[in-house]
Amino acid sequence: MYSDRAGVPGVIRTNEPESCGFLSPNLATLPEALRKVGYQSAHIGKWHLGLESPNLPNKRGFDFFHGFLGDMMNDYWNHLRDGVNLMRRNGETINPEGHATDLFTDWACDYLKERAAKKDKPFFLYLAYNAPHDPLQPPPDWLERVKNREPDLSEKRTRLVALIEHLDEGVGKVLKTMEETGLDKNTLVFFTSDNGGALYMEAFNGPHRDGKVSMYEGGLVVSCLARWPGEIKPGTVSNAEGVLMDFYPTVLDVAGVDLKTARGTIFPQRLDSMSLLDVLTGKEASLPERPLYFVLSDASFHFGIKSINAYIDNGWKILQNTPFTQRELYNLNDDPLETTELSQKERLKFRELESKLRRQIQEAGRVPWMPPAKD
Repeated sequence: MYSDRAGVPGVIRTNEPESCGFLSPNLATLPEALRKVGYQSAHIGKWHLGLESPNLPNKRGFDFFHGFLGDMMNDYWNHLRDGVNLMRRNGETINPEGHATDLFTDWACDYLKERAAKKDKPFFLYLAYNAPHDPLQPPPDWLERVKNREPDLSEKRTRLVALIEHLDEGVGKVLKTMEETGLDKNTLVFFTSDNGGALYMEAFNGPHRDGKVSMYEGGLVVSCLARWPGEIKPGTVSNAEGVLMDFYPTVLDVAGVDLKTARGTIFPQRLDSMSLLDVLTGKEASLPERPLYFVLSDASFHFGIKSINAYIDNGWKILQNTPFTQRELYNLNDDPLETTELSQKERLKFRELESKLRRQIQEAGRVPWMPPAKD
């Protein structure tokens, strides 16, 4: 479902005055839903949904957690956030040594080997790397590799490329472990990002406008790769527009859940998402037409708990890219790179989308996004 309807309109931070979200306790997370159909679930890596019960991984459906509770690390080597150690193995505080990307990779591989050995239940693994989030701290040998290969890159771009390539090797190790254990033959794998690359770190988002923390397409459009031997034809490409929330019904669909009857039994909430399964397997070329909505509320100094948002309907897009500027209108069918603003020229369309966006914001306003006050 859309994130603000889940109680998370913005970034849940370790510094409470700058936090903007509280995952609703009335929802079934994906691992909670999968548990009802016999799955074991694990989360390895970055959690980012709270530091206290009830919003901890083991309290929200994951049978196993090995990772970092916080929003970001100040250092990939000591893993601290503002001097606090948030590394956990289930409920135990741990102090592992090594680069965070390597740790998450190794822990994921260990979990896969364990599941392959047991073979008692199907599993769901959510592996969330911190990389390539700042700080730009690739291992020294990866940094030197990029410097030697591309000496003309800026220092910042070199560090970002090295951090990404180091991450890529980690993903390769995970896939190799799946092959060695035979898990790859009957496992669906997704790889994607939560937002476009940060321009302040010299990321490249192709021809799209802008980047991370933006409602322009450079902040919203990301690649998604999927691998499922025997089910997804290798090398196929789809232009279907999915969003991250679509993983929820997709994974349940793969697990054999009847999505038409699942609400009230497998999960209680009304879903805004749809299964990608038929597109992935080639049964359908596209998804049914639907509006897409994006929101970011931020409690930082620059936003002051105000929101930015976007709403896309049949290729028309309305957006407000900062809390202090006017809403803009674009026709992505004719202008996918958002070069021509049309709010004055297309007043009827602008008012139509403005009304739809307003109703979407009102719907989300029914959901609390702050934790209950402490006595």
